[in-house]
Amino acid sequence: MSEPTDLTLRTLIELREAIKAGFDRMDDRFAKLETRLESVKKAAFGESLVGRYMAAEVEERIEALEQRLAALEGKH
Repeated sequence: MSEPTDLTLRTLIELREAIKAGFDRMDDRFAKLETRLESVKKAAFGESLVGRYMAAEVEERIEALEQRLAALEGKH
C-alpha cells in the first residue's frame, strides 16, 4: 500500500486537475454566451436603426401629404 502522504498528494493533484478542467469548460461556455449576447445586441441595435429609419420615412411622407392637402384646401 502507498504511503498516506503519497496517496494524499496524488489525490490532491487529481482533484486540482478535475477542478481546472471544470473551470476551463465554464470559461468556454461563458465565452460562447458572451459571443451570443453580443450578436443579440448587434441585431437589436440594427433592427432599431432600421425601425427609426422607416419611421422617419413614414413621417416625411405624411408631412408631404399634409402639405399637399393644405395646398389643395387653400385653393378652394
